[in-house]
Amino acid sequence: METGNIIIDMTFSFALDIITFTEKLNENKKFIIGQQLLKSGTLLVQT
Repeated sequence: METGNIIIDMTFSFALDIITFTEKLNENKKFIIGQQLLKSGTLLVQT
């Protein structure tokens, strides 16, 4: 997704990377750390 705003674009990209990483953590049964990372890593996109 490109909006033309570098901050928004980089934040969205970071959030997608966090989601991908937490999916891998969940596959390795690291549920607690995955849930916390997902919450904190995607918080900026929600606001």
